Amino acid sequence: MGLSNRQQEKWGYSMGRAFCVAVIATLFLGQAWAQDKEEDRLKQCGEVIKEILNVPDDIPQDLLDKAECVVVFPAVKKFAFGFGGSYGRGAMTCRSGKDYSGPWGAPAMYAIEGGSFGLQLGGQATDFVLLIMNPKGAKSVLGSKVKLGGDASVAGGPKGRTASAATDIVMKAEILSYSRNRGVFAGVSLEGSTLRSDGGGNKSLYGKELSAAQIILEGAVKAPPAAGELLSILDKKSPKNKSEK
Repeated sequence: MGLSNRQQEKWGYSMGRAFCVAVIATLFLGQAWAQDKEEDRLKQCGEVIKEILNVPDDIPQDLLDKAECVVVFPAVKKFAFGFGGSYGRGAMTCRSGKDYSGPWGAPAMYAIEGGSFGLQLGGQATDFVLLIMNPKGAKSVLGSKVKLGGDASVAGGPKGRTASAATDIVMKAEILSYSRNRGVFAGVSLEGSTLRSDGGGNKSLYGKELSAAQIILEGAVKAPPAAGELLSILDKKSPKNKSEK
């Protein structure tokens, strides 16, 4: 026995409503999953920086104290398309205030891409830490996609308790880069790779579209709880900017 027109209308309305509810639920769950993913990434950044800064002979204290910003990329992996390459996602935090003199502020999500360092590091996942050493370097990274070694000068950072013996090239670099692979920590050149703001990651984390400059320079949002360890260890290890402006 067939359905009447009224019954068909009710059935169609019910199915349409169920479909809308399913779509909304899927979108909500997708947004929640994406936010969780970025929060996990921030927690990983905190774990990496804590482990590295708790070893006195890794990043020199005087360099950390002069850094305007710190970028952390946990577990960057190599992929291969005939020649090899790498892609990683992480976060950047800077000292707050126009002159970068305040406490470490809310992080912006970032991505790093490149071919050359992927070939150097093989197939192992590698942690990277970048120190941005002056306002010019910070402005470059906050402004747009940056090619390291082109748009901003980069050098493998020195290790040890002091950077007094570092070369002029290292001391004049806008960005100093480090890597940790299989427990081995070293300065590594990332020249030729690119660094850019991860707009999708920022939207997932903060719930709205924000540029890195809005997050870091304008203080448009508060740091999420997931950034707690990253910021607390930096505030503890380097509470004051000692760079010469």
